Amino acid sequence: MENIFNWGIFPVVKANVLRTNLTESCRNIVQANQSLIARGNGRCYGDSSLGNTIFSTLQLNKFIDFDTENGILTLESGVLLHEILEVCVPKGYFLPVTPGTKFITIGGALASNIHGKNHHKEGAISRYVISFQLLTENGDILQCSQTENTEYYKQTLGGMGLTGIILTVKLQLRKIETAYINQTSIKAKNLTEILDLFEKHKHATYSVAWIDCLTQGKSMGRSILMLGEHAKLSDLKADAKQKPFVVHPNKQLNIPFMFPSFVLNKWSIAAFNFLFYHKQFKQKTNSIIHYNPYFYPLDALDNWNRIYGKNGFTQYQFVIPFENGREGLQKILEKITASGCGSFLAVLKTMGQKEDFESSISFPKEGYTLALDFKISPKVLRLLDELDVLVKQYDGRLYLTKDARMTKEFFKETYTEAFLHDSKFQSLQSQRLDL
Repeated sequence: MENIFNWGIFPVVKANVLRTNLTESCRNIVQANQSLIARGNGRCYGDSSLGNTIFSTLQLNKFIDFDTENGILTLESGVLLHEILEVCVPKGYFLPVTPGTKFITIGGALASNIHGKNHHKEGAISRYVISFQLLTENGDILQCSQTENTEYYKQTLGGMGLTGIILTVKLQLRKIETAYINQTSIKAKNLTEILDLFEKHKHATYSVAWIDCLTQGKSMGRSILMLGEHAKLSDLKADAKQKPFVVHPNKQLNIPFMFPSFVLNKWSIAAFNFLFYHKQFKQKTNSIIHYNPYFYPLDALDNWNRIYGKNGFTQYQFVIPFENGREGLQKILEKITASGCGSFLAVLKTMGQKEDFESSISFPKEGYTLALDFKISPKVLRLLDELDVLVKQYDGRLYLTKDARMTKEFFKETYTEAFLHDSKFQSLQSQRLDL
């Protein structure tokens, strides 16, 4: 038995962790266990890949085929996104969708149906999955696509690992001219201004805003919007043109130990927010930057989750429809600022519509999505209960990949078409939510 936790360091469980790099052994493991759940690199925040018995996919880490003419990559489910980038960027391709870290597995990406800064225009990862192999509870290996085993295909994309173990994935990549991003950063004085900017720039391929959740009054919701487009070769300076497909560096600074719990408090968070907002002197700036700092700024710090201390943290990510967005976000930010429970990291994005071929428990919903990191404490947990009331009131829901404390009543009221399953693939989350 091992002590296992995911990125939020909450909860911590004792689990029997099983590993193999052989398909036949995977089948034997599934057939020999009453219940289990697959787990990739543990970068989900809560308990969706935790259970008494865990199957680690990290040894399923082989590349199978790369059609460089058409940008189609076939690989095992335990390959990390950063490994995909190391292979595909030099060939002129990029991930079609990426979250804020490149240290997740491709299998985990499918199970969570990851979305990125381009969901409002280009959807979630599900749109680019050509097919995958799924190991079911009875030991069958199914080829799943939009034309084969279609119900398994649908319920697996965003299905949180509850349909089986993803073994291999065939993925359509994005063609690029360079490894760089043409970034535009725009400061917004408050919530109204940032939402106006999102509307004005809704045709940008990538858009994301850092938002200050502690300021009140006329400055409440002050933000910096970061727009992005893949840079063309003609956009680069002469030296960069010589090596347009430079991949990300593998060097990281390391947080070597758990920070004391008092380090992150409303004063230190307020100081960080002040410095972050004012580091950009101009109201609008343009720059050409590498994809790594644009998509993965936090990956520069290894084990950055340790800054929250040994009790861990939770990420509270919700989406509410556009028609409720301005009022809903206003009320939610007022609740957070009044509580004094500041979020060290707060990210606002827009989302497009959910696809027909995504799981009924997949997160996307057209609207605004705000992700907030809170250090675990009784006060924070009470605040999140209060935020649940507002999210429900404004017809929203929470992202299961980030969740560690939602109630089954709230889940069933906000995921009204959720599928019920009766199989051996169970997580602490699925048991908590009574799926």
